[in-house]
Amino acid sequence: MKVCVQGLWHLGTVTAGCLASVGHDVTGLDFDIQTIRNLQHGIPPISEPGLSSLIEKGLHRGNLKFASKVEDAVNDAQVLWVTYDTPVDENDQADVDFVFQQINKVLPFLNSNTIVLVSSQMPVGSIKQLEDIALTECPDKNLSFAYSPENLRLGKALEVFLDPDRVIIGVRGSEDRLALSKLFEEITDNIAYMGVESAEMTKHAINAFLGMSITFINEVAAICEIVGADAREVEVGLKSETRIGPAAYLSPGAAFSGGTLARDIRFLQKVGSTNKLINPLIAAVVKSNDEHKKWIQRRMRLVIGDLRGKRVAVWGLTYKPGTSTLRRSLSVETCNWLRDQGAQVIVHDPSECELPDNWVNEVERVETPLEALQGVCALIIGTQWPDYQTVSLQDIQNTTERGFPVFDSNRFLSTLDASPAISYFSVGVG
Repeated sequence: MKVCVQGLWHLGTVTAGCLASVGHDVTGLDFDIQTIRNLQHGIPPISEPGLSSLIEKGLHRGNLKFASKVEDAVNDAQVLWVTYDTPVDENDQADVDFVFQQINKVLPFLNSNTIVLVSSQMPVGSIKQLEDIALTECPDKNLSFAYSPENLRLGKALEVFLDPDRVIIGVRGSEDRLALSKLFEEITDNIAYMGVESAEMTKHAINAFLGMSITFINEVAAICEIVGADAREVEVGLKSETRIGPAAYLSPGAAFSGGTLARDIRFLQKVGSTNKLINPLIAAVVKSNDEHKKWIQRRMRLVIGDLRGKRVAVWGLTYKPGTSTLRRSLSVETCNWLRDQGAQVIVHDPSECELPDNWVNEVERVETPLEALQGVCALIIGTQWPDYQTVSLQDIQNTTERGFPVFDSNRFLSTLDASPAISYFSVGVG
């Protein structure tokens, strides 16, 4: 099929590259000229394992192209797949109007009977708004709209796209269902078709449930720390319950970092408040998560005390391992808090991420994890890069003083807990 993928950041470049890899004729569209130039040379706008190679292969085969002009991108396209990463502010409020504006630029140029498949993170009811716009602006084109929630997993994006456990698609009729089945036939036949609004709501419900699960187990973990229980052992007990199951999102650790989960919770809150519904459980999820973000702060104050003038090491800055993005990174938030406390922050990250502009001359970046440990009073494990699991315990002990505190909320480096030379702190253990 001939497909135009509009919006070329993380989700869009993965979608375009993967569709081309299974044989579709794909043109990626973005209005940022520099982004297009880079992609035309095989350079994606974000780090994702295997993505550069996938794009280069598509360019070489000739079935993957990139354009900044609408006319070039949508010529003869059967499907317009909208993949903008919906911008969010510091309070996780989404700029939905931005996505609408970008789509509106393209609708007049689409061929008749084109399917517009939206995967951008949009509130329930957005597809109906787009349908109304299309009926007003281009009534003769008979455009149809569908919604498929994005399932982007940073660091595993190609694997999840090309071998999904399932795909959810909301459609209006059987003709759209048949066309979209052809789009996915080389990827999966496990497609859950449903109504458009149901698909939109499913995305919100999944992320709200995952967010609720995280905050639930972290509240349980906080109580475990007080009463002397081990939250990881409680996790085993919970997951052995058949009504809960081993895949439940119930691992005590760091708070979730806003972005996708928080955005969908905010969407549900807005729908509820607009319609005068009282949803205390949904509202409590964000409040509980924000409180749990203070775990590092509470622990460090208890163990170290006043941080003014003290050097603190942080291993890992990115939102997740395998990427270079710092947007919505809890580790970055922690570093900013350390700076506010007057601490001197020494950071290491294996990626080529660029440090925030306001860190210049304030945060020191070093080349190796062990270099970060020199002369510091504590270590915080910020991002779970596998590189840190290869640093030997002996080297850490040789670089630090006996009793050196390590704060590892997710127990990523749990082997350190066995060392008598290290004071190891994680969520859920007193």
